[in-house]
Amino acid sequence: MNYEQARFNMIEQQIRPWDVLDPTVLALLAVVKREDFVPAAYRDMAFTDVELPLANGQKMLPPRVEARWMQELQIERHEKVLEIGTGSGYQAALLGHKAQQVFSVERDAQLAGAARDALRRNGVLNVTVVEGDGTKGLPAEAPFDVILLSGSVPQAPQVLLDQLKIGGRMGVIVGDEPAMTARIITRVGEREFKTEILFETVVQRLDGFDTLSHFTF
Repeated sequence: MNYEQARFNMIEQQIRPWDVLDPTVLALLAVVKREDFVPAAYRDMAFTDVELPLANGQKMLPPRVEARWMQELQIERHEKVLEIGTGSGYQAALLGHKAQQVFSVERDAQLAGAARDALRRNGVLNVTVVEGDGTKGLPAEAPFDVILLSGSVPQAPQVLLDQLKIGGRMGVIVGDEPAMTARIITRVGEREFKTEILFETVVQRLDGFDTLSHFTF
């Protein structure tokens, strides 16, 4: 299989039509090798517009959703980022190319180990994969400029919003099937948050978030 041609087709046929036009994001997608982060059995499907299966029932986000997050979050080089749900490590790799430092929390030990290996093989050295409970965030490293939840939740968890800096923003997909919306929530004050709705989608629920109490906007 010609991976470079498949990558080009993914960018031109999936990513651009989904309003991802930021040249820095498109350039990033061209150089970070998505096929290196998917399970070997699905390597030839790395560029398809689906949630690819990972170990233990988990899934990767579709490429267009990963790309759209990278555009909308507008991560800058000096920023510190928290990702909840490492999965394959691909989204973490994209974040690492944009941010100064990334912490990615994954509760599944097998996925965490595989993601660490893939990140190391691809030379992404500013991402730390933490095996743990993402519902608690990472208070020891807070506050963060950006928090990204790489899966869906019923509502934005207050415990994570509290780990944002003033002016920081959270990318989160909120709701239940078949109606989920991707949002950016910006912390504009100590207890004040501003929500922007971006697009509709349906993605896998993040483990552990269904039983939490939530903050309602």
